[in-house]
Amino acid sequence: MNFSKITEDLFIGNTPRRDEYDHLRDLGVRLVINMRFDSRPAADPHQPPLDFLWLRTLDTPLLPIPIRALMRGVKAALETIRAGGKVYTHCSKGRHRGVAMGAAILIAQGYTPDEAIALIKLQRPIADPDVFYIRRRIQRFARAWPRVPTGTPSQTID
Repeated sequence: MNFSKITEDLFIGNTPRRDEYDHLRDLGVRLVINMRFDSRPAADPHQPPLDFLWLRTLDTPLLPIPIRALMRGVKAALETIRAGGKVYTHCSKGRHRGVAMGAAILIAQGYTPDEAIALIKLQRPIADPDVFYIRRRIQRFARAWPRVPTGTPSQTID
């Protein structure tokens, strides 16, 4: 498994295999946010299982990550963190979509977009949040986050 610890509560990496779930659990991860379009999370046979949130997104300038998906992931992540759990966000390689979700979580925790991006790049050198269509989504999320009432993400934000 290729992942990076960004903060005490947040990890970003590539897609974990089922046989790696115990390692995530050992790290304190309780929620895995999957940003891949084509790869459903494998069921966790452990009791209680890890929680999974599958937000089917693509990694393309023509079909950017929906802000409502980032909102949904952030809400779930904050609930998990408040309950004492940690969060693992991923896409295929942990370079773009998983990074965008991680940045959104950090922004919701009070980081500016630039601070979130800088921290992720420092902790995960393979991350590429500077690719224009990912950076735009991070910045757009930051503008949208304060305007959305807690617990009710807007369905009109794209």
